Amino acid sequence: MSNIQAYTEAVRVIKEAILRSQYRAASSVNKEQLSLYYGIGHYVSKNSREGFWGKGAIEAISQQLQKELPGLRGFSASNIKNMRSFYEEWSPFINRQPSAGNLKSSDSVSELELDENLLLMEIRQPVADEFKWSDFFAIGFSHHIEIMAKAKTLDARLFYIHESATRFWNKYTLRDYLKADLYNHRGTLPNNFTSTIPSAQQALKAVNTFKDEYLLDFINIEELDEQNEDLNERVIEKAIVDNVKRFMLTFGHDFIFVGNQYRVEVAGEEMFVDLLFFNRELNSLVAVELKSGKFRSSYLGQLGTYLSALDSYVKKPHENPAIGIILCRDMNQSFVEFAIRDYDKPMGVATYRATKDMPERFRNALPDIEELKKLL
Repeated sequence: MSNIQAYTEAVRVIKEAILRSQYRAASSVNKEQLSLYYGIGHYVSKNSREGFWGKGAIEAISQQLQKELPGLRGFSASNIKNMRSFYEEWSPFINRQPSAGNLKSSDSVSELELDENLLLMEIRQPVADEFKWSDFFAIGFSHHIEIMAKAKTLDARLFYIHESATRFWNKYTLRDYLKADLYNHRGTLPNNFTSTIPSAQQALKAVNTFKDEYLLDFINIEELDEQNEDLNERVIEKAIVDNVKRFMLTFGHDFIFVGNQYRVEVAGEEMFVDLLFFNRELNSLVAVELKSGKFRSSYLGQLGTYLSALDSYVKKPHENPAIGIILCRDMNQSFVEFAIRDYDKPMGVATYRATKDMPERFRNALPDIEELKKLL
């Protein structure tokens, strides 16, 4: 069989599969699309990796598909390669090859449809919750491609699939969390939650709510004064308040912004919490203290006093005790773990980094802020 004949046959097979898929129920669009793409990926993988297709085959097939199905979207050469990757990345974890006749060719490639009964062989419980196949089908192909490109382990991929499905992340929100490496930073901050929160389930929720590092790329490091920590903290606070929506996206799920420099009075003495949030999942106030330098153990005493005041004068009767987070520029994690362990208020310590702290190759990839302002 010549290359031209092979390409023509490939176009016929793929085109018939596309047309069949387009007629299926609209209520299961993602499932049908993923099934189709997985099947095409299998077909393309077998023929391009192990078969006789020559160089440029996928490009030629894509062009001919566009001619025979005018207006067809999603079948560029690069996206067909994405379908091949989708199949190749997931097929090792599927406990049986599909069967029953959806995509057939002269070399007896049998049905390549993926359905919810195909289970992962090596599935392990992801950090967020037990994995369900409904999560897998709840997100679109573009989400899967983003996750495959950035998350390289099975656990990480299952985590991002679950979160995207249950949190209804769009593609751009998913990119933000992939960029911030949410999977590897969740639940790793130094804290005393397990010893200060009576409910083990609540303590685990708190551990998984906060990251050990946050990317605050809207902070202008050039404005910080090496000599004046108080001024620096005000600059950081102002940047966060001015960009509170972006900060809350970075900070995590289910946060409500209560206020900055939140005033609490105790026995005639005023205290001001840098940033105060409420977390619906934890059902508790979250006080954030901003520090422009390296962690100091004295910060914990100050934060503990704020938490006592919040519990006594601000917390509602149905709410859980307040949680405190110190957000500083740098820390010695082993020292923080030692310093925090004997405090009786739930606290954690995290660091932040701004754009300037990122490696130069990453900074250069970011869009220019002035250009973005012009576009907006």
